[in-house]
Parts: sequence; C-alpha cells; structure tokens
Amino acid sequence: ARDLAASGAALLDAPVSGGVRRAIDGSLSIMVGGSAADLERGRPIFSAMGKTITLCGPAGAGHALKALNNYLSAAGLVAMCEALVVGEAFGLDPGTMVDVFNSSTGKSNATEVKGRQFVVSRTFAAGFTAGLMAKDLRTAGDVATHLGLDMPGLKQSVGYWADAVGKLGSAADHTEIFRYAEMLADGGK
Repeated sequence: ARDLAASGAALLDAPVSGGVRRAIDGSLSIMVGGSAADLERGRPIFSAMGKTITLCGPAGAGHALKALNNYLSAAGLVAMCEALVVGEAFGLDPGTMVDVFNSSTGKSNATEVKGRQFVVSRTFAAGFTAGLMAKDLRTAGDVATHLGLDMPGLKQSVGYWADAVGKLGSAADHTEIFRYAEMLADGGK
C-alpha cells in the first residue's frame, strides 16, 4: 500500500465472507482495509458483490479481521462437530442435537448454517476448503505472534486444523472437520 501510494495509486484489501451461496447472490460481507476515501471510490464495485461492506482500518486490516472471523467460525465448527461425535456415541440423534443447539445457548453459524445441511447430512459440500480454513487460521496466528500475544486457543486451533488437513487433504470441504473429529474419537484412525 505504501509503495502504491508513492506512485499515486491506492490499495484496498477486501477479503469476503459468506460462502458460495452469498457470493452467487451478491450478499457477501466484505471487510475492507484502506482509506475511507478509497473505499468510497470503490464502493460501487463492492456493492455488486456484497451486502455488508465494512471499513476495518488501514491496509491489511481487512485480511486481519477476515482471519480472526474465520478463527471464530472454525472454533465453533469444531465445537459443534465434537459435540455431535460425543452425543452420537451416547446415543443421541444428531439432527435432534442440532435442533436443540439452535434453540439454546449453543446456537452459532456452525449449528445454523452447517449442522443439518452439511454435517448431519454428511454431504460436506459447503464450498470452502479445509486448506483455506487452515491458511486463514495460520494468518490469524501470525497476526497474534506479530503483536507479541500468546493466544493458546488460537494456537490449538491452528494445530488442530493443520493436522486435519494432513489427514483429510487440503481440498476437503471444511465441514469434513467432522470426519476428523470422528477419527480422533477412534484414536486417530
């Protein structure tokens, strides 16, 4: 951004969130890093793709917030999957569990958007790869490290997803993290 500014050009970093469905219908959430004036110049382009366009701070802030958002998403998905694995082992119906999560304090994006649709159905087709999730988690971890912050939960999440990608492959849908949770429950098999 500094190099471009010196030559009179502007840079906005603008990662997105919302998945395939929201990309298709133009309702993505776009996290923008850069100046407010440059965002306003680019807003017509962003508006064609996104419903929520948020200025997050200077250049780089969009990517930092995207990575931190995906940390929350990944952690919630793992928690739901592990709860489902334990519940199924206990004899609970996974669909019933997701319904209860969604009407209780366990409700999250994972339970609402991914629970029945991709995990309980075992279609694992949300359209975002485990490799991309692992990359975003590494980015979030790098941000914390760069700032000198020790975040044990974030470090564990980075490791969990890296190990999962090693077992599932980077092209696996991120909802296949459920299969990794099942492998761990069976002693890593």
